[in-house]
Amino acid sequence: MASLRKLHARLVVLGLERDGPSMLNMLSSCTPSTCDLEYACLVFERVEHQSYFIWNTVIRTSAEGSKPEDAIGFYKRMKQRGVQPDNYTFPFALKACSRLEEIAEGRKMHGDIVKMGLSSNVFVQNALIHMYAANKKIGNARQLFDEMPERDLVSWNCLISGYSQNGCLRDVLALFQEMQSQNVLADEITMGKVILACTHLGEWGIARLVVEYIEKNSVKLDMFLCNTLIDMYGRCGCVDDAYKVFVEMSKRNNVSWNAMITACAKAGDIAAARKLFDEMPERDLVSWTAMIAGYSQASEFSEALALFRQMLIENIKPDEITLVSVLSACAHLGALNIGSWIHNYIHQNRVKSDVFLGNALVDMYCKCGSIDMAIDVFYNMPQKDVLSWNSIILGLAVNGRASDALQLFPEMIRVGVQPSDVTFIGILLACSHEGLVDQGYGYFEQMMNVYHLSPQMKHYGCMVDLLSRSGRLDEAYKFILKMPFDSDPVLWRTLLSACAVHGDVELAEITTKRLLVLEPSNSDNYVLLANVYARTGRWTDAMRIREKMKGSNLKKTPGCSSIE
Repeated sequence: MASLRKLHARLVVLGLERDGPSMLNMLSSCTPSTCDLEYACLVFERVEHQSYFIWNTVIRTSAEGSKPEDAIGFYKRMKQRGVQPDNYTFPFALKACSRLEEIAEGRKMHGDIVKMGLSSNVFVQNALIHMYAANKKIGNARQLFDEMPERDLVSWNCLISGYSQNGCLRDVLALFQEMQSQNVLADEITMGKVILACTHLGEWGIARLVVEYIEKNSVKLDMFLCNTLIDMYGRCGCVDDAYKVFVEMSKRNNVSWNAMITACAKAGDIAAARKLFDEMPERDLVSWTAMIAGYSQASEFSEALALFRQMLIENIKPDEITLVSVLSACAHLGALNIGSWIHNYIHQNRVKSDVFLGNALVDMYCKCGSIDMAIDVFYNMPQKDVLSWNSIILGLAVNGRASDALQLFPEMIRVGVQPSDVTFIGILLACSHEGLVDQGYGYFEQMMNVYHLSPQMKHYGCMVDLLSRSGRLDEAYKFILKMPFDSDPVLWRTLLSACAVHGDVELAEITTKRLLVLEPSNSDNYVLLANVYARTGRWTDAMRIREKMKGSNLKKTPGCSSIE
């Protein structure tokens, strides 16, 4: 900036401030990062003979700077002063329209391009494709591409990038296939978008073929492509391949490190993830968030909270994504004080509270037993999804508020939220805790016949628990037998425990036989049967079972508890 002013001052002293060639040389040296664009524009206005090159220079500099709207303004003034834009003007002016998502101005420029006979110019057409794609008019972009008399690699990349930015990932892969059929050799830009599409679609087979293409055609591995490959390998569990790409990179940025940390954490190698985290030259918010999330996903919740504390000590401000992982750790540890502190932090620091953060707060309060706070957060959420409703219904059901959980279900349906299989776990648990057998049967039928959800083992478990708690043991037994898949030992043990409570010796013996087939070495099954005998006064049988345990070297599983 200082050098621009000095140069301008020197030209003024020499009487050349209105001289076109002299001013052209000065303005040509301007870039968005090295000059004051407003000052450059004032200088531009003082030039008497404003050539195409000067106009194009100020339009380019403005389009790439902090105020791209100035580029559109210069384009309009250029036309007003009778200077006709050329094939060098439009790519920069259209770039400004792309950055501003200014589709109306872009369409006007498209009209000017047609009038000036530049429709066949490949550089102008590429800029138009990019402009339409940036403005989410991908159909227009494709039409232009198809009508191009001549295409270069940039044309293909503009459309592939447009498809990628607009979430048309299948079209990215289809266009890459079309490139191959027309023998167009892809470059690192193409491959970065294609690998990205494979990753988000989970097309690991196609991704493997794309990697083979990269190796076969010696495609340059720039930083973006390498980072995309690390992310892809990490998501499909190929950590060794991800690490190979990582160590062979000549230059890395934080995206590279963060992708590698995430890959290790996802694979369960938390030690490797932490080693990378500690070795990072410079950590950003994403780095801290990735490591905290890794600890939470690996059930190392205390480590997640410890790292969060360290993050705050180093004055790194967490965002909503970080806090979701931290709240998950609080929920699993029952760390209500820390969870409440985070809730206050969100309000005091005006952290963006999206549906994911709201759900995490509801879940944390529910699991920590603070159900009134969970309800308060739930009803104050501006947006709710099915997970929001599931969290509060489950939370109410397990915290002694079963009737409230059941009242929420019709409210959920009324606001148009489609229940999921998890919703019905909460509803059936509530019925079980309230002893509502008929309603439980009704919800179980609704689940299948109204919402077309297939009951899973947990739903059958809830029904067995409901029937067992209500003393309807024969029904519970028949319910297990009617299951469409192999029964789980937990269901039989639930029934056996109920037999002990209600003193049903005959069914207890039948149930124990089933359990011993499934779990011959589980001493708990013998203990439960012995308790049934003892409860009904059959002490001889109780002693016989305990002697049998001793003879089989089976020991009662010791109980334990854990408090954070």
